[in-house]
Amino acid sequence: MKVFLEDEAYEGLAAIRLFWWYYKFNLLTYHQTKSEQLKFLSTTKAAANLKAFILVVGFLSARSEATEQEALVARGDYLVNSIVACGNCHTPRGADHKPIIEMHLAGAFQVDRAEFTAYAPNITPDRETGIGAWSDTEIIRVIREGVRPDGTIIGPPMPIRVYREMSDTDVRSIVAYLRTVAPVKNSLPRSKYNIPLPESYGPPVDTVPDVPREDTVSYGAYVANALGHCMECHTPLVKGAPDLSRIGAGGNVFVKPHGMELVAVAANISPHPEQGIGTWTDEEIKRAITQATSRDGRPLQPAMPFYFYKKISDEDLEAVIAYLRSIPPQAIE
Repeated sequence: MKVFLEDEAYEGLAAIRLFWWYYKFNLLTYHQTKSEQLKFLSTTKAAANLKAFILVVGFLSARSEATEQEALVARGDYLVNSIVACGNCHTPRGADHKPIIEMHLAGAFQVDRAEFTAYAPNITPDRETGIGAWSDTEIIRVIREGVRPDGTIIGPPMPIRVYREMSDTDVRSIVAYLRTVAPVKNSLPRSKYNIPLPESYGPPVDTVPDVPREDTVSYGAYVANALGHCMECHTPLVKGAPDLSRIGAGGNVFVKPHGMELVAVAANISPHPEQGIGTWTDEEIKRAITQATSRDGRPLQPAMPFYFYKKISDEDLEAVIAYLRSIPPQAIE
């Protein structure tokens, strides 16, 4: 914080000096004829002042752009490695079922179902096997619209339905961060589908504004859905799509997730007092999300990306909890 404030003060001082030179130049030349003004500009001092003016403008502009880019990368780093948890599917896992750091986002996850066999692709900046040759606009379109640069449609389990609601700021931040990831050459098969894929997931996504954090429930809904896609697992499926009339009811079964020898069932995370989390305290819900520990101390199955969720900020956790408490209680049928 101290460094930030010092940078702010330095830039503020530069701005004051810039204004002073600009004011001085205009004051001296306001009442002069054109020839007199040209003569003034030809003097060594005036030339130096003008040069200083141009340099300061260039410096402030470059500094502003660099600061904005740094902020985008930092936000993207947080999103990718916490609530969005891209590595849960896109990073290979070791024998301990934890992500292999050296293969960060190089693609790995395989989902075998009767409807499809899907492979999570390489999303590192490798130009041959990853997304290094794609433009920012193309990557954003892939994330929010499910359309690759070659025009083909991405199928499940990529949660395009909710990613369409991701804000412009956050999707740009994710792209900015992906550009900083170490490129890894890792070629993977193309996913195969035994079901027809949609022609599109909807009209092209135009502009999606940021959700005000002051509206805790709305922001929590945004974090849980557009970013965390929680309800993609915790809402019952009907013909492969979430039944939004039963949002949060859980019940989906996952066999051998990530190759682990277990069967996981998505929990009811609605505020139902008996079957859901209606009587849980905020701290108990936080512990379940970030530490994989249930209310009774029982360890939760590692199908959920707890490795990433432990990095979610307190602000985002509290907003998610406020949202979960606002949805209708659901009974498991």
